Amino acid sequence: MIRYVAYRLAWAVAVIWAAFTVAFGVLYVLPSDPVSIAAGAAGSGTPVDAAAIAEMQQRYGLDKSVGEQYVVGLGNAVTGDFGRSIGTGQPVTEAIAAALPSTIQLALAALVLAVVFGGGLAILATYLRTSWLRTALLALPPLGVAVPTFWSGLILLDLFSFRLPIFPAFGDTGFTSLVLPAIALAIPTGAMIAQVLATSLIGTARQPFVDTARAKGASDLRVHVHHLLRLSSIPALTIAGVLVGDILAGAVVVETVFARNGLGRLTQTAVLNQDIPVVLAVVLFSALVFVLVNLVVDLIYPLIDPRVVVRAAPTNPVSTADRESSDV
Repeated sequence: MIRYVAYRLAWAVAVIWAAFTVAFGVLYVLPSDPVSIAAGAAGSGTPVDAAAIAEMQQRYGLDKSVGEQYVVGLGNAVTGDFGRSIGTGQPVTEAIAAALPSTIQLALAALVLAVVFGGGLAILATYLRTSWLRTALLALPPLGVAVPTFWSGLILLDLFSFRLPIFPAFGDTGFTSLVLPAIALAIPTGAMIAQVLATSLIGTARQPFVDTARAKGASDLRVHVHHLLRLSSIPALTIAGVLVGDILAGAVVVETVFARNGLGRLTQTAVLNQDIPVVLAVVLFSALVFVLVNLVVDLIYPLIDPRVVVRAAPTNPVSTADRESSDV
């Protein structure tokens, strides 16, 4: 177990480092100058004092070589010091802390809706015996995955804010303003959960132990919920990291459509202004959330299937799971 956890921790550190490196490289190959953008020189046609530009470059360390900037930036990121925003001069950690609560509310609400409705749809569709209704329900997840988040957000705005003024269209004014953005963000996530879980439930239902459970007198509902759902949840857990990435990426679109001030809007503004400290901090935060979720999922695996830990040991040529199967 210790080796398993150590391996996953090393993988997490590698992912965070790779995210920082890729983001740093992409930002520094862009042709525009973040200092010029912040000073108002880019595209404005108004000359800006060269001394002011040089002073800003020195203040943010942009006068150093790319290699020096990378080493200094990586070292500061390890200590949690991301400096100040080039565009606003505000400390980056303060900017993220101010934007984070709204995004956390949106992400948690969307995740709860996605799990409840996506998981419920998969369980219901695979439990029903009416073929046409089952087929119709199983056709919904691919449709939900294919629908762009911005399109579903605009449809929800048109229906429930403009035509039927039930929910506010824009802003972050409480629970009612959270409903439509959460639904728009939950649609593709819930559809993915439903698609993966339904496929897994259908495959697991063909296993011989299902017939054995029914032969012992277990009802269809007990077999479906108690036996099939536990084993079929492993593939759904596997996509947890992907779902977190989708939610964080979708938050940028949803917060823009619904004019919510959150991490997504902060990221959009930072990218447009090439605000390097803010973008790097957001990328590292997103990568950290991603690896933490995946680490938790990896640690949950052994609770569902203890053989996962044994398979993770590369020096053991014959796992306990293999010996168990051979004994059977």
